[in-house]
Amino acid sequence: MKSLPIVLSAAIAVSATAVVAASTPSLESGREATRLLFAQEAETLAARFSPAFLEEIGGVEGVVQFLSAVAQQAGPEQEILSEEAFHEAGQTSYYRRSRFEKMPDVTTTWVIDDAGVIQAGSVRPTQAPAPSNHLDYRTKASLRLPLEAPAEGAWYVGWGGRDLIHNYHAATRDQRFAYDLYVAHDGMPYRTDGKANEDYYCFGLPILAPAGGTVASAVDGLPDNPPGTMDPENAVGNHVVIDHGNGEFSFLAHLQRGTVLPREGDRIEAGERVGLCGNSGNTSMPHLHYHLQTTARFAEGEGLPAQFNGYRANGQPVERGEPVRGEFIEP
Repeated sequence: MKSLPIVLSAAIAVSATAVVAASTPSLESGREATRLLFAQEAETLAARFSPAFLEEIGGVEGVVQFLSAVAQQAGPEQEILSEEAFHEAGQTSYYRRSRFEKMPDVTTTWVIDDAGVIQAGSVRPTQAPAPSNHLDYRTKASLRLPLEAPAEGAWYVGWGGRDLIHNYHAATRDQRFAYDLYVAHDGMPYRTDGKANEDYYCFGLPILAPAGGTVASAVDGLPDNPPGTMDPENAVGNHVVIDHGNGEFSFLAHLQRGTVLPREGDRIEAGERVGLCGNSGNTSMPHLHYHLQTTARFAEGEGLPAQFNGYRANGQPVERGEPVRGEFIEP
């Protein structure tokens, strides 16, 4: 499918841990912004943009050009295929997949703060997840959630699922079914202003082996990033890789420096502590990255669905399942 020539903002690709959803997110702010877009009410729409966003796209004239490009290349919207919103820490992320007259599958996305100001947005052909031969795969290891219930708040699935709205990792082969997990309390991931790692509810919480196996790799010593900065040269940061047998390898990443307990070759049991939740590697805020793949080397295997046993999602018992973005989960 041919790409639209103008995308309102690349800023919609939020960091791996930017989302904190409420239990009943509102769709109305995103619907109204989309209505203005499709009605070509450029001045009204531009008046709702933040100054930085408006400058980025070339002012009102840039909005006019964008709306014209959408109308010419996509034509009118004919059917809404899906619609979803996540209320974040002070903002709503809105996603709408639609069929247009000239394009079969387009995603319109907005990031709108609680004051109604549009901070970012895009209209682009819907991106397909990375191809996988494991869509029907049943996890062989008996996995438990790799975490303990926190004293404050609850563990939240920031990214998780099989499409790119729910899981930006799904664009890559090895992390096709990955999760980013962190703690939210009263809709926020941190206690104060989030400028220090210690502000985050999940920082320093125990991270556990999801199943037994042999430690294939264990790395420690990398620094924890100040929130808002990242270390792309050390993607997984301090981490542990566990070989569960049967070609299944668990990756537990971004652990706190100085807390990684097992060493390569150690035998480890399900529920045994591997380290503490940190902010090392290519991440902008504390969280646990977890994924299951077919090899022990990062970025060299194929992602496998990770089905966990015996947990609760949004307060409801789950015998076996795959957590999804927007759920609060507990062992």
